[in-house]
Amino acid sequence: MRVMVIVKASADSEAGRMPDTELLTEMGRFNEALVKAGIMLAGEGLHPSSRGVRVRFDGRQRTVVDGPFGETKELVAGFWLWQVRSLDEAIEWIKRAPFDGGAEIELRPVFDADDFGDALTPELREQEARLAAQISPDHQP
Repeated sequence: MRVMVIVKASADSEAGRMPDTELLTEMGRFNEALVKAGIMLAGEGLHPSSRGVRVRFDGRQRTVVDGPFGETKELVAGFWLWQVRSLDEAIEWIKRAPFDGGAEIELRPVFDADDFGDALTPELREQEARLAAQISPDHQP
């Protein structure tokens, strides 16, 4: 199963305060362990919401709202995408992460094609497979 690991924002991340060398080193070791275990598919940190925008959809109207956005606890500061056997395995891995200071991490399973049942027709499944092949690291346009 794939799991999205969501690193919640903090006052420091929203202020644009970068982690120190010690934390970057610890995180590098943690990421290396994830890669060696074949778990980490992707992972990145995000700039503060002051550098982002939100797009609201209302019928045919699209409204762009510039950051920053309120309620730090509802914002995302970074993410990983992991391939694990179970949510329990993901929980055991995240417990090893070098976070402190009240950090909050959310883990959420990613939908697989079978989760959509009959609504995902054979034609849509073929399209999904084609798109996945195009975005894979081995794909050459």
